[in-house]
Amino acid sequence: MSLQQRIQSFLDERTAAGIECGVQFVAYRDGQLIVDVASGVTDPVTKQPVTGDTLFPVFSVSKGITSTLVHQIVERGGLTYDTPIAKVWPEFAANGKEDITLRQALTHSSGLPHMPSGIGFAELCDWNYMCRALAAQTPSWKPGTRIEYHAMTFGWIVGEVARRVTSHATFESLLEEKISRPLGLTGLYIGLPAEVKTPIAILEEPNATEPVAPLNGLESVPAWMGPLYAIMNRDDLRHACLPASSGIMNARSLARHYAAVLPGGIDGVELLPPSRVKLATEPQRLEHAEGDYEKDWGLGYKLSANPADPHNRFTEFGHGGYGGAKGFADIESRLAIGFTKNLYTNQDTLAQLVALLKE
Repeated sequence: MSLQQRIQSFLDERTAAGIECGVQFVAYRDGQLIVDVASGVTDPVTKQPVTGDTLFPVFSVSKGITSTLVHQIVERGGLTYDTPIAKVWPEFAANGKEDITLRQALTHSSGLPHMPSGIGFAELCDWNYMCRALAAQTPSWKPGTRIEYHAMTFGWIVGEVARRVTSHATFESLLEEKISRPLGLTGLYIGLPAEVKTPIAILEEPNATEPVAPLNGLESVPAWMGPLYAIMNRDDLRHACLPASSGIMNARSLARHYAAVLPGGIDGVELLPPSRVKLATEPQRLEHAEGDYEKDWGLGYKLSANPADPHNRFTEFGHGGYGGAKGFADIESRLAIGFTKNLYTNQDTLAQLVALLKE
């Protein structure tokens, strides 16, 4: 039985048993496609079969794509990681933010993890409104001294910098020009165009609970947006551009993106040179950190160590999303992976898939 057949059989068993509802898994090695599998249904009501083209909301997986865009801009000399954001976005300097750098934004240490108060879905979907609101905020701590996940604010901060430096009218047009078009991607969006009619999987989370707002009012993901899985079943959120959290993709395009980031690229397209990938995936240490902080962040990418490596080196980089979707690449194994799903339960499907690849 071929690798493709083994993985297809494994996923078919998972979806038939109800462990998964709909799922896609695509893998490249050395720029060559080795697995492209889809199984299950887009939702339990219509039971429309998932195909390789089906789109899935993938939440924060989009942070990895956004980071690749920024690294391309830095590589071309548009700015440096240590450029103050206010240099290209003057309004951002308000309320003590004049020295916050792109590096701090990429490493979630800018002190701006909390969403502006007094907003609803209309404001959330309005790019210019959210950028103005974030430009007016005051950092919650001294920038560069603490890492705290900027679950949603990351996207507008980093995305507006990218848009301004490149003089693009929208972040979506920048994504199309620099990543989707060169790679021929037809299933990678952050802000779904109205003309795209590809089926989209419906997200489910059987045991989801209603979130409760904290007493101090500081929220990285506002409670009014919950339950979180349901917001990306909303039409307005699907079409809105939130580079930190509104990714809609299929595993084919996601894996192809990461294959093009690895050295050698794919089909003659290398999104970043190896020297830039090395810089982007170095663990970021805070020189003047206060208390505990995460040590597994690169520049926008989340890093993972190979459990078999005695030196515990970080060789894997990419980004996961709420509910279990993930896109990543492994420098040593030369694998690039795209994984999407629509049933949010605690399970180890992705880990078992990767293990099958390495048998």
